Amino acid sequence: MHTLRTLSLLSASSALQCFSCRNAPAIALRELQQQCYTDNSRRHSSSFSPAFQPSSGVFTYRIGASFSGKGRQFNGQKDLYTFVAEKAEQEFFTGWRKSGQDAFFISSGGGYGDVAFGVADGVGGWSDSGIDSAFFSHGLCQKMASIAHRKFGSEDRKLSPKELLQEAYDVIVEEQAIEGGGSTACVAVGDGDGNLQVANLGDSGYIQLRLNAVHHFSNPQTHAFNTPYQLSVVPPKILRLTKLFGGDSLHDMPGDSNVATHKVRHGDVVVFATDGVWDNLSTAEILKVVSRVMGSFQAWRSGGKGTEVSEILDQLTQEGGIPERYENTLQTLLAVNIVREAKAASVDERRDGPFAREVKKHYPQDEWHGGKVDDICVVVAIVVETVKDQH
Repeated sequence: MHTLRTLSLLSASSALQCFSCRNAPAIALRELQQQCYTDNSRRHSSSFSPAFQPSSGVFTYRIGASFSGKGRQFNGQKDLYTFVAEKAEQEFFTGWRKSGQDAFFISSGGGYGDVAFGVADGVGGWSDSGIDSAFFSHGLCQKMASIAHRKFGSEDRKLSPKELLQEAYDVIVEEQAIEGGGSTACVAVGDGDGNLQVANLGDSGYIQLRLNAVHHFSNPQTHAFNTPYQLSVVPPKILRLTKLFGGDSLHDMPGDSNVATHKVRHGDVVVFATDGVWDNLSTAEILKVVSRVMGSFQAWRSGGKGTEVSEILDQLTQEGGIPERYENTLQTLLAVNIVREAKAASVDERRDGPFAREVKKHYPQDEWHGGKVDDICVVVAIVVETVKDQH
């Protein structure tokens, strides 16, 4: 197996993942397909937005997820999850065992109020020390789901993604139930006024799509190539070895996260994913998948002013909105299609993805071709604006 060059003792390993995705934001699909990829930096943000009138409606987030562990055959009928906001008391599912070291969470206080969701990618390099980071990433997501659910059910419902990540991490450290491990995290909190705040630590990330265009995409945080920022619990034995033989173990904190706030619109699609997606698909390719699905169900359609959001979007994103299909909702169908596309690209030796292009940039002598096999986890939120109840 091809092995990348690494840093010292747990500072980096071939399992610490990163990539660069190279497309300018806020570009129409046709232009994205014609644009050449550059080799500068991944997922630059965009502030471009056409003028629009302030909304008087209530924003809800219709959320679905899909996942596939490394080495597992993807089953689009089973490796998925649809979040139903009205069901307040639902299991905090994180994809455990089926998603490998990748994890996700979705949590609300019931009804269509505030919602928190995100992904976490357990760092595989810890396996060299006999530690499975799946316990850390899934445990982190479990804690965030539980904390958000409790917070949204209290009188003081205010919650930021950085605070949520910090509190969950503090609980894990205090409980000492997890021996060790590390994880990246990309966490969001959305409210009914259309404010979506995101905290991103490491090389998981997100992309905001609006009417056949990339509106925003996140930047990764890395210490070096293939070495992302990560939360971690370092066992005393590893700390002693590090002190004895030198080197630094990575130990970033939730406060190091990049935080951004976005004003969402009706019909926006926000995709959160671990680097199993970003290493294998460009922003243009993700946009192509989303546009194809949204168009096939007429959720986005051509109108007198260009691409418009269809009036049936609310129905398509409700439970059972896509009848006689296992995905059940449009958002879950999107997540399944993105995972399927990333999975196929990861095992395609003839198709150089973003990670392969990064390897060639940093190590021109390395003969890395094709995709990068990894765990994959995707959470998709479709924004739906509904009229406020005047009673």
